[in-house]
Amino acid sequence: MVKTVFKRGSDRKAGPADFSIDVPAGEYLFREGDLGTEMFIIQEGRIEIVKAVDGEEHQLAVLEKGDFFGEMSVLEELPRTASARTLADSRLLQINGSTFDQMLHDNPEIAVRMMRKLSSRLRRTENLLQDVLGRAAPAAAHEAPGTPMADTQRPSSTQRMVHSETGIELFLSSGSESTIGRHDPVTGIHPDIDLSEVDSSRSTSRRHAKVYRRGGKFFLTEEIGTTNGTFVNGIRLETGVPCELKAGDEVQFGLVRMEFRVD
Repeated sequence: MVKTVFKRGSDRKAGPADFSIDVPAGEYLFREGDLGTEMFIIQEGRIEIVKAVDGEEHQLAVLEKGDFFGEMSVLEELPRTASARTLADSRLLQINGSTFDQMLHDNPEIAVRMMRKLSSRLRRTENLLQDVLGRAAPAAAHEAPGTPMADTQRPSSTQRMVHSETGIELFLSSGSESTIGRHDPVTGIHPDIDLSEVDSSRSTSRRHAKVYRRGGKFFLTEEIGTTNGTFVNGIRLETGVPCELKAGDEVQFGLVRMEFRVD
């Protein structure tokens, strides 16, 4: 049974945070083919996205706190392309067309992830079109910024982030840029340094920051839409402004403390 929780002040307009729903484990939020006008943001719990193939349901993704789904029904008012079912008791924010703009304002990270998801979908469509037309698209045209260099250009990488509490080492990519965050099941993007294992509280954004090398120097920038901050030696970075990293620097992503090493 879905329980709607209303939290509304008497002297202001209701926003996305005013409407949440509690859904017990095992219930469908919607099914493939349903018409819908809402998207959802997970506050607590886990949701699986499934799609029917030859009469059997196949799991496409498992979403957790901070993830969103169902946005295409808000953007395009099209039938659902997959089903969503709770894997655990869950609390969700329910966003419709009237609160969508406010949601984008209040949750910049979700807005950025939504654009990345749409961009990825467009790139896949373009690749499929090229295949249908029988023309191979130039590889460079489809490489996103930060794509690692070709194998012949890759230097050996010993640069890494070391988790302060566990000593777990996470190595930078061999390319000129390395993304830092957590695997994003919504967009399908895997960061070069995946903090999922060391961020049990999920305090880091899916795409939180980026390290890039210029010559023999390394720089760290915080990505647009990041929440909970990025710090170098206790100083919070301004989004998009590079900060030089040196061996031994303490770096903090959300609540995750790490040390940058280059030996």
